[in-house]
Amino acid sequence: MNVTAPASPLRVGLIGYGLAGSVFHAPLVAATEGLVLDTVVTSDPARQAQARAEFPDVRIATSAAELWDRAGGGDGDADALDLVVIASPNKTHVPLATTALTAGIPVVVDKPLAATAAEARELAALAERTGTFLSVFQNRRWDNDFLTLRRLLADGELGEIQRFESRFERWRPQLKGGWRESGAPEEIGGLLYDLGSHVVDQALVLFGPAVRVYAETDTRRPGAETDDDTFIAVTHANGVRSHLYVSATTAQLGPRMRVLGSRAGYVKYGLDPQEGALREGLRPRTDVLWGEEPPHMWGRLGSGESPLTGGGTPVPTEHGDYPAYYAAVAAALREGGPAPVTALEAAHCLDVLEAARRSSRDGVAVEIGA
Repeated sequence: MNVTAPASPLRVGLIGYGLAGSVFHAPLVAATEGLVLDTVVTSDPARQAQARAEFPDVRIATSAAELWDRAGGGDGDADALDLVVIASPNKTHVPLATTALTAGIPVVVDKPLAATAAEARELAALAERTGTFLSVFQNRRWDNDFLTLRRLLADGELGEIQRFESRFERWRPQLKGGWRESGAPEEIGGLLYDLGSHVVDQALVLFGPAVRVYAETDTRRPGAETDDDTFIAVTHANGVRSHLYVSATTAQLGPRMRVLGSRAGYVKYGLDPQEGALREGLRPRTDVLWGEEPPHMWGRLGSGESPLTGGGTPVPTEHGDYPAYYAAVAAALREGGPAPVTALEAAHCLDVLEAARRSSRDGVAVEIGA
């Protein structure tokens, strides 16, 4: 009897070991069957020590240039890499992804893929020309509330959707510093491109292309250089209106989602627990309750009364499933399937973010694709 030997795990190089790299990408890569975290790129000695403590077998590179030297080996080369993940500051995404794609190295890029939709489309075209895998890390497509809402929509529980409200709000009255709060345009900082990338992507996946965008962006905290309180209104081609809020200055948090349809509405409070679990050091392979939410946090489905006064019926929340992203990446690399999130999808999201920036600056609604 012939027994097929299991395929060797795909070796992954991770550029950046800040919040995105250490909390999201490294643990999720390590938890994915068929992937192994081979190399972490960081020049910070404390982050190097952190990476070695969390992943004792990982190799360290101090620069992206050092990683490219390793990654370019051929089949069987002990230093060759099968995938590079870019989790470094936003301004580095395009140049690093360009280098990887030009060298024919498959690449995952954290959101936002680029500063502009034009740059995102150029990367998509480069990936097409070189025949190289490219995907964008939009993990919030695997949030528990988003998965639950997709189930409700598929089942027709809400009727015809009229308005989708989505909030990613925080209460952080003090600045933390760093490039995410920088006002320098090249840093691509601010909440519009940070949390806005999540809520806009979710709205487009749920309700399709945007045709009109209106936005209000504010810089509220003393000393802040870029937007920290933003509202985006999106009109979709099918007539659904999405009202999206991202904020670091919300003293009383609103519902994470409120979806209003012709038959019923769905209201859900509280963020998906997966980010909190990752920050606490829990891991998908070892936490048997991964992505599970207690019943008292379930959303409610109903009509005519607020869920805060007992209206509606509790709806069991789907388990959040961030590991599904890298499982899909591994499958695509092994079997040649599609990327779980494409560069062109990221470009559509950036179309909306760019329109929101223009709308806020000029005080007008902006048409997309007119």
